[in-house]
Amino acid sequence: MDTVKIGKFLSELRREQELTQEQLAEKLGTSNKTISRWENGNYMPPVEMLMELSKFYGVSINEMLSGKRLDETEAQSAAEENLKSVLGDSSFSLEDRKQYFTKKWKREHWFTFVVPTLFAVAIIAFSAALGKIWGIGLGFLVSVTARIISYNVMMGYVERNAFDGKGNDKKS
Repeated sequence: MDTVKIGKFLSELRREQELTQEQLAEKLGTSNKTISRWENGNYMPPVEMLMELSKFYGVSINEMLSGKRLDETEAQSAAEENLKSVLGDSSFSLEDRKQYFTKKWKREHWFTFVVPTLFAVAIIAFSAALGKIWGIGLGFLVSVTARIISYNVMMGYVERNAFDGKGNDKKS
């Protein structure tokens, strides 16, 4: 993450509002030295302050982290890069990153668990209704196989995002 670029963008936004660092600091409840440090790229504003600045300037946090205004096509790729950068630069441990990406994958791919499970339940119910014992076993086999495949795909995603791609912890 380029803190100098972010700082220059914050400075531009402040000047567009025709504010001094002292005036902005007063509005945000901080000091002009803090504003100066942000604008010089020495420090990043904390998350809470990024949210305040976002509202105040009418720009997205994504734009602030990119250090420029973004059009619709740039916004999506910038969001992903900013997220990766924040996670990579943060104090999140490897375990925290693995948990984050596991939850994210499950949220985005919930159907890979639900659809095979519903299919397996349908096979089991239909087989039970017909009195076919082998169908019940088939339903369980479908359920377990689908779960194993989904889990392996999920872990591939987690590894690609939580590690540097070579199996090394990004923080080491």
